[in-house]
Amino acid sequence: MHAANASTNAAAHGLRHGAAVAALLALLLAAAAPAPAFQADAPTAVVDVRQADLTPEHWIAQLAEPDRVILDRAGIAAQNARMRAQDRSIHDIATLADPLPRAVVREQVVALSAPPTRALFDVQGKAVPKKTLDALQQAIALDAIPASQPLQYGLVVHRAALRTFPTALRVFSSAGETDIDRFQESALFPGDAVAVLHRSRDGQWLFVASERYAAWIEAAHVAVGPRETVLGYARRAPYVVVTGATVRTTYTPEEPRVSALQLDMGVRLPLRADWPPMQAVNGQHPYASHVVDLPVRDADGRLALVPALVPRSADVSDDYLPLTPANLLRQSFKFLGERYGWGHSYDARDCSGFVSEIYRSFGLLVPRNTRDQAVSPALDRIAFEPTDSREKRMAAVRALQVGDLVYIPGHVMMAIGHQRGLAFMIHDTNGGSWRGADGQRVRAGLNGVSVTPLEPMLFGDTETYVDRITSIQRIRPRATP
Repeated sequence: MHAANASTNAAAHGLRHGAAVAALLALLLAAAAPAPAFQADAPTAVVDVRQADLTPEHWIAQLAEPDRVILDRAGIAAQNARMRAQDRSIHDIATLADPLPRAVVREQVVALSAPPTRALFDVQGKAVPKKTLDALQQAIALDAIPASQPLQYGLVVHRAALRTFPTALRVFSSAGETDIDRFQESALFPGDAVAVLHRSRDGQWLFVASERYAAWIEAAHVAVGPRETVLGYARRAPYVVVTGATVRTTYTPEEPRVSALQLDMGVRLPLRADWPPMQAVNGQHPYASHVVDLPVRDADGRLALVPALVPRSADVSDDYLPLTPANLLRQSFKFLGERYGWGHSYDARDCSGFVSEIYRSFGLLVPRNTRDQAVSPALDRIAFEPTDSREKRMAAVRALQVGDLVYIPGHVMMAIGHQRGLAFMIHDTNGGSWRGADGQRVRAGLNGVSVTPLEPMLFGDTETYVDRITSIQRIRPRATP
């Protein structure tokens, strides 16, 4: 009996061992097997979007002339001149009065930094006390604006927030909603030129005007220098243009001020073409990099320019990209999946920042905010009234071309093509909703750069995006009179 049990146990052990070996072999064979093929027609969790729709090549393949030049360099220069002449949201800081009259400075500050009229909440969900908001009115120091003051110019030394008030305090419209900071206006980037109009009462913040925005920025992020140096920085050649969503300068412990700086799409940096080929830059041989000049701020706040490295592997170009439908698609998809960043927060961008930075990589100037983009007289605008019919709106939707900008209240999208009877958009959104199979509203919370069809998207519970289109803006050559 004892021997029989031993034999039975041995057999059972052998079976278990054999099963284990078979399972292991199956795992090894599965690991060695080729990955399943990409399922282009596989649906995603977003209405009417398939896997293939998430690649620029899919949309480029549908174009009859993907490499057609929409505007050449001369056309882009003419378009930018028109934008500067006709759009009031664009500022020519080179033409500001010097010295600055008090009335000019006061008007700019008051226009932005008006006292809040609604309840605001902090990151803990607590109501921001009235005394805190009142203190901000003291901080803007309107009473300290002199009758006139010499105009100063500066360069931004790294990506920096533009704020409604001279404070880093983050505030929100409702408790628990902490993505959209109501004091966040925009951001400026390394090498952006500003005119310094005013200082906060404590001197830690500057009210500055840049080409596309006027707001408060921390003084530590601006280096003040000679007018010619500041305004000439963006005109220097040769140069490189950032054509990736973001790239970073090479890390360097020798010069922390230019180490691993984030450079966003469209940033233009002058090259140090005269740099000796065997001379190290911040401890590194430069042959595998681009040597660029970057602004830094000395201890006294003055401007200096120092060399920095951008790796040759980085997504940069020695000129602005040709403005073609294919390039518009490639550039826009470089942001796909990036988190939504209201006012350029989270080191990212929002809907209007997204489209303006795409066009900036072609050297095209577009207003910063949706409200200004949507009505800009310098673009080829199709306007809609609330009473316009669905038929009129759908006719315009069917005629959309790659790169067209579609505006609804508070939001902008870029057209990328048509398929399956729908117009498709790429856009940076913190929302997104549509009707599910049961007829109920699906609230997706896309919260990033996304591809969606236009027609199914809902604006509220009953209206669609198409119902709320306010305008369509197109960038194309103007007809010769």
